[in-house]
Amino acid sequence: MINNKIPLLLTFIFLFSCAGYEKNKILKEDSRVYYSSTGFALIYDETLYKNKIVDKKINNDQMQLLHNTLKRNTPVKIINLKNSKSIELRVYKKANYPKIFNVLISKEIASSLDLDLENPFVEIIELKKNKKFIAKEGDIFEEEKNVAEKAPVDEIQMNTLTSSETKKINNDNKEKNYVIVISDFYYEDSAINLKKDLLNKISLDNMSIKKINNKKYRLFVGPFKNFNALKNTYISLNNLGFESLNIYNE
Repeated sequence: MINNKIPLLLTFIFLFSCAGYEKNKILKEDSRVYYSSTGFALIYDETLYKNKIVDKKINNDQMQLLHNTLKRNTPVKIINLKNSKSIELRVYKKANYPKIFNVLISKEIASSLDLDLENPFVEIIELKKNKKFIAKEGDIFEEEKNVAEKAPVDEIQMNTLTSSETKKINNDNKEKNYVIVISDFYYEDSAINLKKDLLNKISLDNMSIKKINNKKYRLFVGPFKNFNALKNTYISLNNLGFESLNIYNE
């Protein structure tokens, strides 16, 4: 019985690792794929380098941003999703840092964005390269959701659902909670099967399925009140092979 499950689990991990980049939202223009992700920023401190949590140094007095996927000099916009403040700059270097974070930034950037140091929730978007290095209004954000069924269950079919959605930043004063999106599915049964499989592997008492529309069902964990509350759950999912998980403030 155990031997029969091993190939399914390996297939699941392989498929999900291949789709890791798709877990982030992506922007398409002229067949060029642009990176975008929401999550928490890691604000640099010398102890992070000394303790080998990050492998590159940052000058905290300068506007320096490091990323683990984007190449040096890639133009990006980083947005504070709490207050809509944003900065456009270029990636200073590639770096390794804990997967729970989606970007590594200097204290100067954190200060300019007026980030909440307890919950530094941001969106990072790769910009189109042009002469003036300006993000044009009206760019289309096409969300290529990872709705292919990735659960290690034989009868699940692979499907892809593409939808265009524009993100609206809520600026009211109402405090909102965070959720970790595991995946979106075309079929509700696929979400249910993955939920059951995960519950057999890790203890999650706040995992739910939400119907977005008739063709999209979202499997997520939450809500969490703050970053520290979701940290352990995020790491547990990472250890199962779920990478580049998006975090939303709802």
